[in-house]
Amino acid sequence: MSSPSICRLASPEEQIAAQHAVIARFETALWEGGFNESLLPSYQSAWRRLEVLVAARGDDRRHHFVLVIPVADSPAQLRRCLASLLELCRAFGYGGMKDGHFRKVSVILADDTQAPDLIAANQAIAREFDAQGLVVDYFGLAEQLELMDSLAGVADLSTIVGTVPRDAFGHKGQAMMRNIAYLKLAQLQGSQYQASDALKDSFQYPLEGYSDPLRAEVPQGGMESYAPLLFYTLDADQQFKVKVETADGDGNVCAVNFFAQLDAIFSETDADVLTGKVVGDPPVSPAVMAGNFLDDVAGFLHEMAASDPALPYRPHAANTQEANAAYHDMAGLFGFQHPTNAYRYRCMLAGTPSNARCFDDFAQRLKSFFHGEHPTRITWYRHQPALDSVQPARTVYTGNYVFRPRALNWFIPFAPLRLRMSGPTLGRLMKGGLGKRFVSANLPMLHTRTLDATGEAEFRPGVVTHADTIDLADEFERQFYGDVMLFTVERLAALGFPQQAVSSEVVAATLDAVHADMTQQYRARHAVIVKKLDALTRVLNDPARWWHAPAHAEARAHFRAFFDNMQRNFGTDSPCHARIASKENWQRWRTHQLAAIARYHDDRRAWGKALAALAQQPA
Repeated sequence: MSSPSICRLASPEEQIAAQHAVIARFETALWEGGFNESLLPSYQSAWRRLEVLVAARGDDRRHHFVLVIPVADSPAQLRRCLASLLELCRAFGYGGMKDGHFRKVSVILADDTQAPDLIAANQAIAREFDAQGLVVDYFGLAEQLELMDSLAGVADLSTIVGTVPRDAFGHKGQAMMRNIAYLKLAQLQGSQYQASDALKDSFQYPLEGYSDPLRAEVPQGGMESYAPLLFYTLDADQQFKVKVETADGDGNVCAVNFFAQLDAIFSETDADVLTGKVVGDPPVSPAVMAGNFLDDVAGFLHEMAASDPALPYRPHAANTQEANAAYHDMAGLFGFQHPTNAYRYRCMLAGTPSNARCFDDFAQRLKSFFHGEHPTRITWYRHQPALDSVQPARTVYTGNYVFRPRALNWFIPFAPLRLRMSGPTLGRLMKGGLGKRFVSANLPMLHTRTLDATGEAEFRPGVVTHADTIDLADEFERQFYGDVMLFTVERLAALGFPQQAVSSEVVAATLDAVHADMTQQYRARHAVIVKKLDALTRVLNDPARWWHAPAHAEARAHFRAFFDNMQRNFGTDSPCHARIASKENWQRWRTHQLAAIARYHDDRRAWGKALAALAQQPA
């Protein structure tokens, strides 16, 4: 008689591998033919089941994420951002929980707020979400000044973090705030670092330390006690969601397990820095979107003029096809082909709204353009497995990038100039310095610039609003000279900068040539926009159009306010263009930009000294 067969129980590793296969099947089904919303709960549950198996096995050496969130005067956006993070942690369970907190996710809230009441609001939000399971370490103005004081005499960081007065240390801007926050991260690299007790307790393993800021070392104790860190920097106006088309219209869904996907990429590749992108609102200024938005407004008005206002507005699906930088008037500068057709407005009113109702709806959305939205060229999520999507990068999205501790030596360059395009500029430098270790992946965050209640951004430096009047001149100027700096650095990088010395004469000639090119680009675009504005104003003001009926008086007022602001900022007598046309202004910017580029090597040395000092600071 044969002995009965004995069923062997699967090992923990085999169970985990089998669960990964289950997750892969769910992920394929979730996105097959579009977004299959009904499968999302099962997909999230499959990930949580994996966490149970990992916890049962023990010895979880996956990455711990330290999130850096700069915020300035934006408590509502901060609350929305942290709520999405909490939803992500609960939905997918990455790392599990210990003592009521998620074990492998910590937040450093870098507060650049100036007003005391808004500071108090941000502190209260930090405490609220900490109580719900997120480890949140508040890094306020006092803590920032204390950190900077600890570096006095170590290195001159004034051209990296600025020289903001101590009694007005808020509103430094995202670049300087990030650089100071990165110094805070360097403290986490020392064995005796300064942090809140909650943040200290969230690390159940030795921290990575380094004696050379350019090279991380395995901590004392060896690999058996090693669980690596990843630093993850984002913006407060973003969420851990993606924008998709659902049965009920567009939806913002928690459908990407960001932490598990990033852990896999950094575990299976030698990437040092990974950047994602954004979906939803564009990552650029209205200063470079006016031309194509006017095309879309023109398309909308001509469609309305040819339509019966009482008939239903013709619906259409979300424009989710690949269209890189479709929102950017000068997409060609970045190697993208700009779409030639206007984008239709996607009216999201419930039911079957009429043309007249959608006309009124679109009119109310127009002002949001000046606060950073693009009502017609929204970016949608297109699924591709994250690991399969990894490719070499050239641009850093400062609101969505992740890096290993050894990449702390990459600070935001030229931060005190407060230029836009600081991320792409950093990216061009990283591309030369990191090569294949600088990558991008299909892990975009949802970008939502405005609040639903107002249609305006909660806080937007460089945009001055008085009632219905909006002045973009400061942001426009910082955009133009940010473009000048970006493409100057790109050309210098092609010559080997900063790894190879480039003479001051070559730097000056390069800056001058790029400035001339960008001036021509902006001037040509300006002329086209002026013609578009004139033509569109005539269409709107034509008394024969049906929207001149009394019922649409409010909508006409919204359109006129929109065109007035367009004329003010982009028209014939635009103060925005006057600023960049000013020779005196150019000479001032030229002096600052040349000096900043010349100091870059000194800045790198000073930064290295600061990192080394912070790693060795006693408690």
